This record gives sequence, structure tokens and C-alpha cells, in this order.
Amino acid sequence: MELTWDVPVFHPWKPSKLPALPLFLLLMLPLCYFSPSQCFDLNPEDKTSLLLFRSSVLDPGQSLATWFGSNCSNWTGISCENQTGRVVSVNLANMNLSGKVQPSLCELSFLEYLKLSENNFNGSIPTCFGSLGSLKTLDLSHNKFNGVLPDDIMRLRQLRELVLNGNRELGGVLPWWIGNFSNNLEKLDLGLNSFHGQMPESLFYLKSLRHLDLGDNCLSGKIHEFYQPLESLNLASNQLFGTLPCFSASTQSLTFLTLANNSLVGGIPTCIASLEVLAHLNLSFNHLSYGISPRLVFTEKLLVLDLSFNDLSGPLPIKIAAATEKSGLVLLDLSHNQFSGKIPLRITELKSLQALFLSHNLLTGAIPASIGNLTYLQVIDLSHNSLSGSIPLDIVGCFQLLALIINNNDLSGEIQPELDALDSLKILDVSHNKISGEIPLTLAGLKSLEIVDFSSNNLSGTLNDAITKWLNLRYLSLAHNKFSGNLPSWLFSFEAIQMIDFSGNKFSGFIPDGNFNISFHNSNENTDRAPKEPFIAMRNAEIKISAVVIDSSELSFNYKVSSTVGIDLSDNLLRGEIPDVLFEVVGLEYLNLSYNFLDGQLPRLEKMLNLRALDLSHNSLSGKIPGNIFALKNLVLLNLSYNSFSGSVPAKQGYWRFPGAFAGNPDLCMESSGEGCDRGSLPAVPGKTFEEVEGPILVWVFCVSAFVSFYFGVVALFCSARARSYILQTKV
Repeated sequence: MELTWDVPVFHPWKPSKLPALPLFLLLMLPLCYFSPSQCFDLNPEDKTSLLLFRSSVLDPGQSLATWFGSNCSNWTGISCENQTGRVVSVNLANMNLSGKVQPSLCELSFLEYLKLSENNFNGSIPTCFGSLGSLKTLDLSHNKFNGVLPDDIMRLRQLRELVLNGNRELGGVLPWWIGNFSNNLEKLDLGLNSFHGQMPESLFYLKSLRHLDLGDNCLSGKIHEFYQPLESLNLASNQLFGTLPCFSASTQSLTFLTLANNSLVGGIPTCIASLEVLAHLNLSFNHLSYGISPRLVFTEKLLVLDLSFNDLSGPLPIKIAAATEKSGLVLLDLSHNQFSGKIPLRITELKSLQALFLSHNLLTGAIPASIGNLTYLQVIDLSHNSLSGSIPLDIVGCFQLLALIINNNDLSGEIQPELDALDSLKILDVSHNKISGEIPLTLAGLKSLEIVDFSSNNLSGTLNDAITKWLNLRYLSLAHNKFSGNLPSWLFSFEAIQMIDFSGNKFSGFIPDGNFNISFHNSNENTDRAPKEPFIAMRNAEIKISAVVIDSSELSFNYKVSSTVGIDLSDNLLRGEIPDVLFEVVGLEYLNLSYNFLDGQLPRLEKMLNLRALDLSHNSLSGKIPGNIFALKNLVLLNLSYNSFSGSVPAKQGYWRFPGAFAGNPDLCMESSGEGCDRGSLPAVPGKTFEEVEGPILVWVFCVSAFVSFYFGVVALFCSARARSYILQTKV
């Protein structure tokens, strides 16, 4: 029975015609007129069933504490029929409830709407739910239900919505009856579960079906055409194969289509563009190939187009979607394919575009200057191509830009001072290009910057104070450039920093120890990285960008940085002692000061509890190696080679965990178990023993000595008159 409410009609009050009533009843009359359910008691049988259900539920937030008395309107999440007081709706969504669902709910024989989503209910789905013959909506999503979907559910002939998504341990073979048990079924959502097998054929013909979500399961089989006018279809993250259907029956209805992360092959048929109201199309992470036909042009209704991570090739489509001033694509992702050629100018006519991903292709030519016409653009990722030329100055027209990612190209020129107009920018990555010149002082205006990567370019000069204005900085890399001069005193003053990488430059002077406000908090939540990853991998950052269109005009932008918390000043011209305060940073995971001219002794390291990698090799450090260095349980990479350390390292310290870590320290010896100090145990180079390199060296020395001996022997012979005479006579 559907709940209906009449609109009340008011008439002028005539005192002479109204009987005398108590004030309480006069106040209650309008209340009953507006909401009849408030005037009827909860049916006693239903009340008993609800209380029995509550008795088995854990309710830490006391959300069901209002379940007392008989007034239905006071019971949280409960709605009653306005004449009989029978319960017709139970909505307990997102109340942090847990426990198993008591079968007593099945005694609510008039129940039409049951929603228990966003809780922590566990156990199997009660088979008695099949007895709720009036049920039209069953929503058990985002709980911890397990087992299989009981066959008793097929008895729910009036069901319009079955929503069970987000129960990871709920699965089994997708039931054969799922497509024909109810001719009223409009919404079927079994996504984010563990169903396997093939989709039953009846599902393709269920005329009432409008919304189907089977994404994130283990379904297999060939992708199939659907013969009803669907409005949304999600089959992503399964094991489906075959070529892309046209979905002809949904030409005028389908708005949402995602088949991402399957094994679809072949090209993209032009008939897909016939879906007149399609707003979201995601075909990413498949094996789609060939070029995109010029006839594949979507309507201006399309907001999201994601074809990333496929094998698509050929030139980028000149026109991919129609656009107007107020509508059109908001997100376009063609990244991780094999597209070649130049970036077409027509892409810059998509005025509504907010996110553009063209990375990891084979694109050439210059970045179009007209890209500045995209005034709504928030994310540009053109990385890992072969783009040339300079960064177009017109890009400042994208004044809402949050991320500019153009690394790994062949870009040249200088960083223009006018880029300070992008004052909302959070991510700036121009690494691995051929950009030269200095960092402009005007970039101090980019106060929102959090990720800055200028590494592997030809930048030069000294560091200016513009960088100090980037107060939210989390990752800064100037590695492998030509910067010079002293390290600034403000180097360690960024409170939110995770990684500083200045390696491979010509910085000189001392490591600053003043203004050391750095905290190095690890916000990665990524403590299970591979234990033997190389030093170079530990200093790199992985940025995962999430751009989601939440309505027709707004894009939600988020990103996560996965980076080791550390400092890399290696391969410079630094000298002097290492500041003691540097070894007191509790959150530091990675420290690389190798290939400098640092001297002095190594302080104690007991405060560096999170340290995972330490490289101080190829310096002039001296003194004894601190014994507590081996007590750092998280330490997996250690390199102190080619210094001037002396003394002995006891065997009990466990130095064997770090082969080659002490090579090139002639005054240092390793203590073997019961055998005292053994200098010969030190390898000549990191990771190699002396015996491994002795053979090639002896062969080389023998060859040189043989050549020298022969040379001097010949000279001696010709310097002797008797020898010359004998040789000449022999020739005659």
C-alpha cells in the first residue's frame, strides 16, 4: 500500500458552530489532519516484532532508543499505514548498527520498504525475507552479509528495487532466476560483491529493468546486447570479453555506461555515439584497439569520456563531442594509449572541460596556445609524450588550474614569470624535460603549491626566497639540474613536507642546521612497501589523481601522494659536518647524503625509529660506527662505504644484513664469531667480496707488466752496438 497524503483545505473559523472542546483536543486536531500516522497506535504485533529485532542489534549510537510507546511517529526509521498502524517502511540506514538480522522482521507482513544499508550487519541474508510478499524495496547494501543470495528472494513478485552492493563476502553463482522473478523489477544492484558465473539470459530481456549494476564482481562470459531501455549500466571490473555492443534499445534512455576493467576487444563502434542522452561513458582498462572513427561524435549531453588504458592508436579525434557554451564534456581521459600526432585544436574548443588527461601516448608537436581558452580547466596531464616547444604563456588563461603535469616530454625554454597567475595551482610537475633558466621570483605567488617537481632539467642559478612562500609544500624535487650556491637556511622550514630531493646539483657549503621546523609526518598510510627497493625508487613520489564529476557542472578533484618521507642531498659539493639535529627527526624514512665532501663523526641514531634507508657513502666521515645503528628495526638499506670510518664492528650487531655497506673503509674491520677482527671480510666494492674482483685485477696487472717488460727489452737491445750488429747481419 502506497502512502498518500491529502492536501488540507482550510475554512474560516466560525465560533458559533464549533462545539466546546478541551484545549488539548483543539491542538491535536490540526496535527492529526496533517499527519494521520501520528494519530494511530503502532500495531501490537508489529511492535513486538520490532522490539524483538532491536533486542539482537548492537546500537552504540542509541539510534533506536526512541522505540518505546505506541505512537508510530516517535519510532526512528519507522513509518506506518495511516489507518491500521501496520508498519510499511523500515529505514535504518547509516546508524552504525551491527549484529545478525533477526527473522522477526519477516513478521512485518505489510512491509513495503526495508532499508538497512550503511551498517555492519553480518551473517547470511534471512531466507524468510521471501515471505514479505508486499515488499517493493530491499536495500541491504554496504554491510557485511556473507554466503549466497537465498532462492527465497524469488518469491518477492512485487519487488522493484533489490540493492545488495558492498557486501564483499556475499556471492556464489549469480542466481538463474535473477532476471525473471519479478516483472516489476526496475533496479538491480549487486555491485561490489563476489558473484561469479555468467549473467542469465533472462536479464537481457527483463522489460521493467532500468538500472543494472553488477560491477566489481567475478562475472565471466561474453558481453551481450540488452533489449530493454536501460538508464544506467555498470558491468565494470569483471571478466567479460567480446566486442562492444551498440545498446540500440537504450538509444533514448541510457545516461550512464561503464564497462571498464574487463577484456573487451576490437574497435569502438560509431553506433555508441547514437546514445542520445549518454552522460557518462567509461571503457577504460580494456583491450580496445584501432583508431577512433571521425564519425564517432557524441552529443553535448556527454560529460565524462574515459577511454584510458587501452590500445587505441592513430591521431587524436579532431572532434570527439559536440559542445555549447553551457554544456559539453567535463572530463576527457585518453591517457595510456598509443595515440600519435599533434594535439588537435578542436579539443581546446570544449569550453566546459575541467579535466584533460592525454598522458602516456606518442603525441608530438607543441602544446596548443589556445589551451588557455579552457577557463574551467582544473587538471592538465600531458606527461609521458614527445611534446616539444615551450610552455605556452596562454596557459595562464586556465586560471582555475589545480594540477599542471607535463613531465617526461621534450619541452624547452624557460619557466615564464607570468605563471604566477595560476594562484590555485597545487601540483606543478615539469620534470624530465629540457627547461632551462632560473626559478622566477614571481612564482612566490603560487602559495597553494603542494607538489613541485622540477627534476631532470637544465635549470640553474641559486635558490631564491620565492620557494619559502609555498607554505603547504609536501614534495619538492630539484634533482639533477645545475643549481649552485649554498643551501638556504630555510630549507627545512616547511611544516608539511614529506620529501626534499636536491640531489645531482652543484650545491656547496654546509648543510643548514638552523630554522629546523620540519616534522616529516608520514601521511601515506603505506607501510608495506617492498623491503629491498633501491634508493632511487624510494625518493620518487607517486601521485594518484581522482577527478569525479558529481553533477553536470562540478568536478571533484582529489589526489594522494605516495612518497617515502625523506631528504636527498646526494651528489653535490657539500662539506662540513652533518648537523646532529638531522639525526633527530623521528618521522624520517630515507636519508641520502652520499657523494659529497662531508666529514666529522656519525652521531647516535636511536631517535630515527622509522628510518628505512641511510646512504652516507663516498664522503670523508670518520670515527666509529654507532652501535645502535643496527637496532633500527625498520632499516633495510644501509651504505656507509668509501669513508674513513675506523674501529671494529662486533658480529652481534648484525652487519651481515647489509652486504657491501662498509666497503672502502680501510681502517674498519668486521668481527667474526670467535675469530676476532677480520679486515679481509670487507669487500672492495659494495656488494662484492675481494675474491670476486681479485681475478680480473691480477690479469690486468700481468698484461701491463708483460707489455712494459717487452718494451724495455727491445729498447735495451737496440741501445747495444753488438746487438744491433748481430741483428743486421742476420737480416742480410
